[in-house]
Amino acid sequence: MTISKSAAALAASLLTSTAPNAHADRTVHYRYEQVGDVNVFYREAGDPGAPTVLLLHGFAASSFMFRDLIPQLADRYHVIAPDLPAFGFTEAPARGDYAYTFSQLAQTIGQFTEQLELDRYALMVHDYGAPVGWRLAVAHPERVSAIISQNGNAYEEGLGAGWAPIQTYWREPTQEHRDALRDFPTPASIKWQYLEGVSDPSAVSPDGYTLEGLQISRPGNADIQLDLVLDYASNVAMYPTFQDYFRQYQPPLLAVWGEHDPFFLPAGAQAWKRDLPQADIRFYDTGHFALETHGREIIPVIREFLDKNVR
Repeated sequence: MTISKSAAALAASLLTSTAPNAHADRTVHYRYEQVGDVNVFYREAGDPGAPTVLLLHGFAASSFMFRDLIPQLADRYHVIAPDLPAFGFTEAPARGDYAYTFSQLAQTIGQFTEQLELDRYALMVHDYGAPVGWRLAVAHPERVSAIISQNGNAYEEGLGAGWAPIQTYWREPTQEHRDALRDFPTPASIKWQYLEGVSDPSAVSPDGYTLEGLQISRPGNADIQLDLVLDYASNVAMYPTFQDYFRQYQPPLLAVWGEHDPFFLPAGAQAWKRDLPQADIRFYDTGHFALETHGREIIPVIREFLDKNVR
C-alpha cells in the first residue's frame, strides 16, 4: 500500500499539532505589571506566539491554585495567571483608596490584558474569577476563544445553602449582618473550604489553605473580603447579562466541577445546557477546589478541550 505525499504531509501535520512537545520550555516565570495603582503579580509560561490561556482564580485562592496546571499547558499554550487585587502577591491600595468591587477588579484585569497585548485568549475561571471573566467576555466577546469553568458560577440555581447568611447581608447590609460573617474571612474558614466535600482530606495539600490563611490575616484584608462578599450581589444581578452573552456568542465551554462544593452546586453547571447545548459538563467526587484533589483527571480533559477548540 502506498501513501501519497499529500496524505503523508497531512498526517505529519496532525501529529505535530496534537502531540505533546517534550522539548518545549515549560518554565514558569513570576512577574509584575503595574496597572494604575495596582501592581499585578502574575505567572507566565509558554511561547507568547502560541494561543493564550488566561487563568482567573477565586476565593480563597490565588494564581497558586494553578501551579500544577500551568506547566502542563505550557508546551502548547501561552499561559497567564494573575493574582486579583487583594489576593496573592498582587500589590493593591488600601481599602478606601481602591474600590474593591467586582466591576473594579474586572476593569483592572481588563487593563492588565491590554497592557500585555492579550487580544485573544481562552478563559479559565474559578469562583470569584468567574464574574470577573464574564465581565471581560461581555465587554469584548471577540477576545474569548473558549471558556473553562472550575466551579465558577453564572446561574442562580448554582447558589448553595452556604449563601443564606450572605444573601441576608445583601438584602440588609447592616453592621450586625456584616459582623455575622466575620468568621468567613479567617484561616479556619478557608481551611474548611478546601476540605469540605473531599472524601480523603489527606489528598489536599496544606500549602494552599495555609498560604491563603496568611493572606487573609494581613491588616485590612478581612474587611476588603467582606466588601467583596457584599458586592457579590452585583454579580447575581448580572447573571441574565452573562447568560445573554452565552446564548448570543456560543463560546465553546467546558465545566469541570467538584460536585460536593457547598457554595456552587452542580445545578449551576448543568444550567449551561440551556444556553450552550454543546457545553461539556463534567463532575468530580470532590469539593470547591477540584484541582487540588483531581488534577490528574481534570488537566488532561482541559488539554483535550483546548486542543479541540483553540489550536
